[in-house]
Amino acid sequence: MGTAPYSIRLDEALRQSLEREAAIEDRPPTQLAVRAIRSMLEAKAAKRAAIEAALERADQGRFISAEAMNDWIESWDTRNEVPSPKADITPDSG
Repeated sequence: MGTAPYSIRLDEALRQSLEREAAIEDRPPTQLAVRAIRSMLEAKAAKRAAIEAALERADQGRFISAEAMNDWIESWDTRNEVPSPKADITPDSG
C-alpha cells in the first residue's frame, strides 16, 4: 500500500515533544506520528466493536441482575468466593 502526504498543524509544545521522542528513538517524527495515529484508530475501532457486540448481546434481553452481581463482588477476596454470575434476567423470565 502506498502513502500519500498529509499535513497537520501541531502546537509548539506537541511538536517539540514529538521531535524529542523521535530523537530518543532515533526515528523520524513522522514515523512516530503515523504510529500514534494508527494506534489511536485501532483502539477506537476496537472500542466501537466492543460496544456493538455489547449492544447485540443486550438486544438478546439477557442480563445479570444487580443482586447477583453484588453477591459476586461481595464474595471477592473471601473464603467463599463465588463464580462470576450468569444471566438471570432473560426474555422468558419475566
